[in-house]
Amino acid sequence: MKTPRRRPGVMLQTLLRSLFRRPATTRYPYVPFVMPKGFRGPPRFHVEGCIGCQMCVRNCPARAITITKVGEKRFEATVDLGKCVYCGQCADSCPKKIIEMTSEFELAQIDKGKLRITFHAPVAPPSPEGSAPAVSQPPSG
Repeated sequence: MKTPRRRPGVMLQTLLRSLFRRPATTRYPYVPFVMPKGFRGPPRFHVEGCIGCQMCVRNCPARAITITKVGEKRFEATVDLGKCVYCGQCADSCPKKIIEMTSEFELAQIDKGKLRITFHAPVAPPSPEGSAPAVSQPPSG
């Protein structure tokens, strides 16, 4: 069987052409990558505005969200990113629009427990009944 004859000129020409071209890939770990507009990453809750309606829990197709009451008009949201399908239904159905879809994409974990994210409610202000009475200062003079 006759093998095709290779011409060194063609190989040299291809080599020289590729030396002056831009690379086809990105330098990802060294240069930050920006996801395109509309990319749906994990949801982020701004729980200070949560009213506890649980519309996000009812509309989540993966059942990845739980809302728990931690005080008077204070709620915490827990999202299991291992179950989440990143559909954005929770953000669409929230009446107060406290849920936003982020553009994060580096979510790989070895421990499944780290994929469970809890968004804690802000600390409640002290109640007026529990505070100490104000002490008046005598006039200086």
